Amino acid sequence: MSNTNEMQEQWTEMVEEMNDAVADSLEQNMKAQAAFVESWAEAVEDSVPEEDTMAEGIQGYNRAYEVWMDAAEQMFERTTDAAQGEDVGPAEFRDIWLQSANEAFKEVMSTSAFAAANGQLVERMMEMRREADDVSQETISQLGFPTRDDMDEVGERLVELERRQHEVEQKLDRILDHLEE
Repeated sequence: MSNTNEMQEQWTEMVEEMNDAVADSLEQNMKAQAAFVESWAEAVEDSVPEEDTMAEGIQGYNRAYEVWMDAAEQMFERTTDAAQGEDVGPAEFRDIWLQSANEAFKEVMSTSAFAAANGQLVERMMEMRREADDVSQETISQLGFPTRDDMDEVGERLVELERRQHEVEQKLDRILDHLEE
C-alpha cells in the first residue's frame, strides 16, 4: 500500500512539475509575444504605409499568429501525452516555443511593411545622430576646443602643403640637374 501511495505522490509531483513548466513556458511566450507586438507597433506607429504594404503587414502578422496558435496546440497535445504517461521533458516544450517564435518573427520580418518601418526607423536614428553630432560639435567649439571641421581644415592644409613641398622639391631637382649639365 505504501508503494501505491509513493507512486501516486511521484505522479502528482511529476504532473505539478510539468504544469509549472508549461505555465512558465506560456508566461514567457506571452511576454515575448507582447514585447514583439509592442516593438513592432512602435516601429510602425508614426507611419501610414500604403494600403498594399499595410495589408501585407497584416497578413504577415496573421501568419505569425497562426504559428503561435499551432505552437499552443502542440503544447496542449504534448501535455496530454505527458498526462497519459509518455515521457515528455520540459526541454521539448521550450523547443516548441523557440521554433514557433523564430517562425513567427520570420513571418512578420519578411513583409514589406516591416522593411518600410525599419527603413523609417533607421532614417530617424540617422537624423538623431546628425543632430546630436551637430550639438556636440557646437558645444566643443564653445568650449574652445577644435571641432571636427577645424581638424578637417588642418588636415586639408597639411595635404596641400605636402603637395606644394613636393612640387618645390621637383623644381629644385630639375634646377640642380640643369646646373650639373
